[in-house]
Amino acid sequence: MSGDIAQTAGKTKSKSKALFGEAFCAYERMVAWRYLRSRRREAFISVIAGFSFVGIMLGVATLIIVMAVMNGFRGELIDRILGVNGHMMVQPIDEPFKDYNDLAIRIAGVEGVKYAIPMINGQALVSGYRDSGTGALVRGIRAEDLTKLGVVSDNIQSGDLVGFAAGEGVAIGSRLASNLGLVAGDTIKLISPEGDVTPLGVTPRIKSYPVSAIFEIGMSEYDASMIFMPLPEAQLYFNSDGLVQSIELFVDNPDEIDSLRPLIEQAADRQIFITDWRQQNRTFFSALEVERNVMFMILTLIVLVAALNIVSGLIMLVKDKGHDIAILRTMGATSGAILRIFFMTGAAIGITGTFAGVILGVIVCWNIESIRQFFSWLSGTTLFNPELYFLSQLPADMNLGETLTVIFMAIGLSFLATLIPAWRASRLDPVDALRYE
Repeated sequence: MSGDIAQTAGKTKSKSKALFGEAFCAYERMVAWRYLRSRRREAFISVIAGFSFVGIMLGVATLIIVMAVMNGFRGELIDRILGVNGHMMVQPIDEPFKDYNDLAIRIAGVEGVKYAIPMINGQALVSGYRDSGTGALVRGIRAEDLTKLGVVSDNIQSGDLVGFAAGEGVAIGSRLASNLGLVAGDTIKLISPEGDVTPLGVTPRIKSYPVSAIFEIGMSEYDASMIFMPLPEAQLYFNSDGLVQSIELFVDNPDEIDSLRPLIEQAADRQIFITDWRQQNRTFFSALEVERNVMFMILTLIVLVAALNIVSGLIMLVKDKGHDIAILRTMGATSGAILRIFFMTGAAIGITGTFAGVILGVIVCWNIESIRQFFSWLSGTTLFNPELYFLSQLPADMNLGETLTVIFMAIGLSFLATLIPAWRASRLDPVDALRYE
């Protein structure tokens, strides 16, 4: 008799092991899926699960969109800033650059240096058709060197560089032309405080130049204040005949400029002072990096709040399913099986919400400029005004590493939020749960 009982108990134990012993088995997935489905009696719990799903989706999508826009914003600024300004600037120490042509040729021969462009920089007051005046940055550059600056030569809105190459005209930014009421072919007047020395003192130098070309870089600060002038004419205008103030270098890899410093100093064969784009724009790009990191931490709180909704929803589900848990335990389900059932229930919300957020974020990033234009039209205002944000379009540049970080972070928070209620479910005592049934 005792042998039959032992044999029956052994068969029951083996059946229970077949049903519940395998981790994440089909039975556990089935029960977890049943708990996810909405029923009339559990409508409130389903609403909480829905809010958790939507919260994680919106949090992940917002993180991806914001990080992509900030990456695009930084990338566009770097492209435009470094498209006009050199990656490295070489300036004299002991005496001015008189042999700048030979010096530029020697430096351009260094491996890794694309261009070496002699330049003169000066400031002037400019006025145009409306007799309105504004300040401008005048840059003297050779015509063949200006064509190498693709961000300028490839974005000529009107006119051409023929007059510039002949030394008879200047190229100005589109916003500066608009502010002064100028078009290609008009005359722009330049007034420099560093003028001619006369017996009566220094008189400002006033000279007019035809506008040969109007360009649009896409960065409002440059388009509203920059003028390119032929180098020989700039040397005469700024009393620097036969001299340049600096030689700006454009390199193949701006992030590896430190390795080029000793080679450039050796090629120069004279005392020079070198600054690079990181030193010139350190404060600006440091502020962008701090803002980017702070935004990531703040927006992560959205995902955290959604994960807390998973906790509250699962705790209510555990309390509601106490009777079911007790029956499963009496049938042979282990505490680990119960834990896995409720873990899968909460994890399913986190995983589906995360990937739905990724899809939403990618769609928005691909159409960010169209969305900006739509909301600008809808509100009747200019969102992301170029006068304030420097760029004429809203860029978005998704980074694979950052996107994966957002995905793993959201899934990790969801898993952590699921563990506590799942553990509580696994510790439920069947006797207490069925005592008053």
